[in-house]
Amino acid sequence: MKGSGIFPVFAALLLFFTALSSAWPWPESLDHKIEALLVRRQNQNETDDNAPDTSANQTASASGSASRSQSGSTITASASRSASGGSGSGNATRTTSSKTTPIDPRLPPGGVSLMTPALIDGPQYYKVGDFVTFGWNYTSLSVTPSAIDILASCSANQQTYTLTTNMSVEETGAFTWDTGEMYATQTNPFPVASYTLIIHDSSKDVTDVPSAGFLGAYEQYIFGMYTPQAYTPLNDFRCATCSGALSIHEKQALGVILTASAMTIMSFAWFANGFGVFS
Repeated sequence: MKGSGIFPVFAALLLFFTALSSAWPWPESLDHKIEALLVRRQNQNETDDNAPDTSANQTASASGSASRSQSGSTITASASRSASGGSGSGNATRTTSSKTTPIDPRLPPGGVSLMTPALIDGPQYYKVGDFVTFGWNYTSLSVTPSAIDILASCSANQQTYTLTTNMSVEETGAFTWDTGEMYATQTNPFPVASYTLIIHDSSKDVTDVPSAGFLGAYEQYIFGMYTPQAYTPLNDFRCATCSGALSIHEKQALGVILTASAMTIMSFAWFANGFGVFS
């Protein structure tokens, strides 16, 4: 039974190889494919034999670009890597911020200490047309402003006059005001009144609430301004509050004085005659 089962198998194999040999030669394209497959397999085996056991043949390429700025700069780097058996790419972004010194909120706001004119000089009155100089120092200033504005405010006409703007900040501030030039260019001339000197940060409004360490608006110095009168000759001068005649009160006082004097003289003469002074 076993012999009869093996015979058909051998017979089928014999017929297969007979048909395969009769089909020779094979197509040229099939020969090229088989040859390329064998060469590729051979090169792969040679590569595996020459490569060390602890590392793999790897080719890497990387490209990076970086851009940096001084304050709040960002550094962006990109890299790509390829290797036999795999490839990878990655991007990284890092942001750095500029260092700032924290300010203690318990500190007082910055201010101005006026040096010229000195407070001990008392109230100052300036004639329109003269040069007026203001000098000051800064106090409790942790953050220096980029520029300051100097103003003069008049409550009589509710006007604010700009003396200078965007003035650079130095350790000791000083400003000379040419009142004559400003008076000539003003459409609304200076009235004879009191003025308040204002010094404040150009980047802020006068009414802003000052922060700790930052310059607050200075509005403490008050001065007067007056305009000179035209020259009048002495002969043509008339005093508006003066008069050559005596008032009624002055006449009454003068009459009382003269009457009292006459009575005193007469009384003295009568007593002197009674004692025989004149005999």
